[in-house]
Amino acid sequence: MADEYKIPQHVAIILDGNGRWAKKRHLPRGFGHKAGANTLEQTLEDAWDLGIKYLTVYVFSTENWKRSVEEVKGIMNLLRDYLKKSIERSNKNNMRVRIIGDRTKLDPDIIQSINDLEEATKNNTGLQFNMALNYGGRDEITRAVKGIATDVKEGRLSVDDISEELISSRLDTAELPDPDLLIRTSGEIRLSNYLPWQLAYSEFYFCDILWPDFNKEELKKAIDYYNGRDRRYGGV
Repeated sequence: MADEYKIPQHVAIILDGNGRWAKKRHLPRGFGHKAGANTLEQTLEDAWDLGIKYLTVYVFSTENWKRSVEEVKGIMNLLRDYLKKSIERSNKNNMRVRIIGDRTKLDPDIIQSINDLEEATKNNTGLQFNMALNYGGRDEITRAVKGIATDVKEGRLSVDDISEELISSRLDTAELPDPDLLIRTSGEIRLSNYLPWQLAYSEFYFCDILWPDFNKEELKKAIDYYNGRDRRYGGV
């Protein structure tokens, strides 16, 4: 009997290729980001339709501030628009939204919109959608270690209390299972400081498709690849 076809519970995606998609069409990079946002909306529907429970996407990294002022401003304005519309859309679809990353570095109005969105969707039981925003894996681990070190210094923890489970509980993803599958589009083959702790035993799928061209068939291909992997977690 053939093995049962498995749907990964948690999929993480690095949404790469928006700028190149726009450049191929002789358009400003901002058009690529808008097209990518539309693709993300469709992917949320496709993921839930296929049976995925958690979807975590890399929206803006701690390193992305190095891009041009114009591009960063455009991304932030696109984010503002998304957050404003997302409460009604998410509740309609029973989708819960969380933001991971260091939100303290964002503009106050964006922080307020994030807080409002998380509060408004916290009881939704459909797709659990997580946006990594001003996120860097090393930054996340550094923040967690500082918190643990403070607790040890002030007597709330002992050194012997520190474990993998404790560290995981201090990360931005504390309430989430680790991803089963990572997808990166646009042909790049690296993590780019994305979820280094959480991806320790994930399967990696890299494809040449630019993110705005990603669709349900491409997502199915990634799941097919996942089903061809033998996940032993260090065993035999």
